[in-house]
Amino acid sequence: MNREATLSVDTATAERLMPLLRLADRARRALQYPALGIAGLFALWYWGGWAIGNNEDTMAFASFAPGPTLAAFWDIVSSGAVWSPIESSLYRVGWGLAYAIAIGVPLGVMIGYFLTLKQVTHVPFQFLRMISPLAWMPVAVLAFATWDAAIIFLIAIAAVWPITYATAHGVQRIDPMWLKVGNNLGANPYHTLRYIVMPAIAQDVFAGIRLAVGVAWIVLVPAEYLGVTSGLGYAINDARDTLEYDKLAAFVLVIGIIGYMLDAICVRLIKRSSYHAEG
Repeated sequence: MNREATLSVDTATAERLMPLLRLADRARRALQYPALGIAGLFALWYWGGWAIGNNEDTMAFASFAPGPTLAAFWDIVSSGAVWSPIESSLYRVGWGLAYAIAIGVPLGVMIGYFLTLKQVTHVPFQFLRMISPLAWMPVAVLAFATWDAAIIFLIAIAAVWPITYATAHGVQRIDPMWLKVGNNLGANPYHTLRYIVMPAIAQDVFAGIRLAVGVAWIVLVPAEYLGVTSGLGYAINDARDTLEYDKLAAFVLVIGIIGYMLDAICVRLIKRSSYHAEG
């Protein structure tokens, strides 16, 4: 009887532990490849820092190595020096993306829906799209009263094209039968747009926003080399001028972390807007 009771207790304990074991196994499988990639990147970074530090021509930049960079990273985080630049940069990127979405989504819907408009705008839009956003810096400085407004303009003009063309692509992929069904049910243009077009193109719109976030985040740093005195780009430029290369590398690390988080949010939105179950 004692043996049977012991086996019963062990079986019950194993059954209670099974969900935890399955959760731990899923976590291990989900994290093993990212951990391997991070380890490889860190090893490459360590080797690059070692190579720079042991070269007479580049040893002045040895602070780019992981040790000094991580120490400076902890210093700017613990002291709170990193939060103000992050706030300023996110403010500019947020407004730039907001304008890009407000312009790009309606424009993309019209281009995707009206063939004539697509044909008329193709050449001028492609011409404008291929101009580097940073080439508009002199125009932005002259056209806007504040540096913040000029930077927001540069971010918006960089981000609007991925959103526009991703939205247009989504509209062109809509099954015409959906529109016919809507018409047969008496849907007016508003209902068609609200209940058929927008849900159908949501995944494409978020995919375009994901691309736009990447472009905006890249344009942000050189754009903040303008006359502003805040932001992550300014912090990098200031650290370079004061030869604080460990601090410069720490802010580069901050930019990478925030950029990754923004991209992860966009990926989540893309998955949530999909009609198909995600594994």
